[in-house]
Amino acid sequence: MNRLPLLLALALAACGGAGQRKDDAPVIVSAIGGAVRADDPSAGALATPARVLLGATAEGLVRFDAAGQIEPGLAERWIVIDDGRSFIFRLREAEWADGEPVTAEQVVRALRRAAAANSRNALAPFLAVIDEIVEMTPQVIEVRLKRPRPDLLQLFAQPELAVVRAGGGSGPFRIARSDGRGMLLRPAPDPDAPDELGPAPEQTILLGGERAASALSRFKDGQSDLILGGSFADWPIVSAAGIAPANIRTDAALGLFGLAVARRDGFLAEPANRAAVAMAIDRKALTEAISSDWAPIETLLPAQLDSAAAIAQPAWAPLAMEARRASAAATVAAWRRAHGAAPVLRIALPAGPGSTLVWAYFAEAMRAIGAEAVRVGSDDEAELRLIDAVAPYDSGRWFVAIACAPCGEAATALVEAGRDAPDLPTRARRIAEADAALTADAAYIPIAQPLRWSIVALRLRAWQGNSRAWHPLNHLRNER
Repeated sequence: MNRLPLLLALALAACGGAGQRKDDAPVIVSAIGGAVRADDPSAGALATPARVLLGATAEGLVRFDAAGQIEPGLAERWIVIDDGRSFIFRLREAEWADGEPVTAEQVVRALRRAAAANSRNALAPFLAVIDEIVEMTPQVIEVRLKRPRPDLLQLFAQPELAVVRAGGGSGPFRIARSDGRGMLLRPAPDPDAPDELGPAPEQTILLGGERAASALSRFKDGQSDLILGGSFADWPIVSAAGIAPANIRTDAALGLFGLAVARRDGFLAEPANRAAVAMAIDRKALTEAISSDWAPIETLLPAQLDSAAAIAQPAWAPLAMEARRASAAATVAAWRRAHGAAPVLRIALPAGPGSTLVWAYFAEAMRAIGAEAVRVGSDDEAELRLIDAVAPYDSGRWFVAIACAPCGEAATALVEAGRDAPDLPTRARRIAEADAALTADAAYIPIAQPLRWSIVALRLRAWQGNSRAWHPLNHLRNER
């Protein structure tokens, strides 16, 4: 009998805690950020709520499934020819929200706009490999490339490359209502299997955008089923909210989490000084302060990926933490003697309690080596700027391109050479060379891989963690 309260508590935890919603109710989703809006992906970067909405109401030629793998979207099948320089897609029968059929001409026009030289689409810099997008027949389009790109489908599956026109996309959901509570999404009708009764309540989605604290509070009270878009910045709130462990999910996301050298002047003009900053940070202590499951990293590439060589290691990697800081302190002391004052580094970070914890470790690291650090906002002028981004595709090319912002002339030339490589073996060698050059240049200070989390009701059985940290709303309950 003495064990009964403990067993009851364990049973509640296993069930996801109190307040879980009924299985036959609409799925209520909170995307962390501002209000949900139907933004144009070619007009600028999308906030998380807009990305989630776009991924739910519009699709590209292909899309991601629950596991982050490629599945058909507007294209029902495709082939790759000409040694990887041509992708031919056959479109399925699809309709816009107003019932008009989706045509190859419309798809071609949308993709050309996204890839145009003046496009503000977040993925436009990585679409320069596209030479031409042409309509071959009313159901077939061809994407011709200047060079082979085996990872092109991963880019096409991103919500930024969903095909939209005025009034929305082709599904898998349609916007049925928009009000102060969010947007009600209903599954797009299936022309091959019409349902006279319409979708069941549990097939509909109520999508809203809000701050992490508000989303966690509503989930705890049983007023929602899913929270998407969590990052390191708000992770400490999750434990404070008392969410049951069974509902807390994290993604093994692939990407960058570290400091980009935004200004290469003053103290940061020399590679040795930039390396001193990198050596000063206790990555293990920093990541463990946020989450015991968050692993530190000391390299630009998280794995070899498509590089021709093993990932480049910084020269200071074999040193213990004490030796790293001693070396970095000597570098700073030499600077002080030459300039008469300690270097002052402004570090740009987003808001949030997780950012405050990370800042504390940055500030402590700089004090330990005799430098001064000042925290500034994400959009403020800074010497160092936090990058927290999930890779849209599995290539070292993305990592070196994002980390080189800015970097030295030699490293920049190598990054561009990887983009312009005529074949895959040459591309792999150029990526390896850029990785080595950026590491030696200390142009980017790696800390970890991105931390991404979701809060998931147990009735959403199809949810899966994946390296994209992307969770389509049509793959939450059953595959459809």
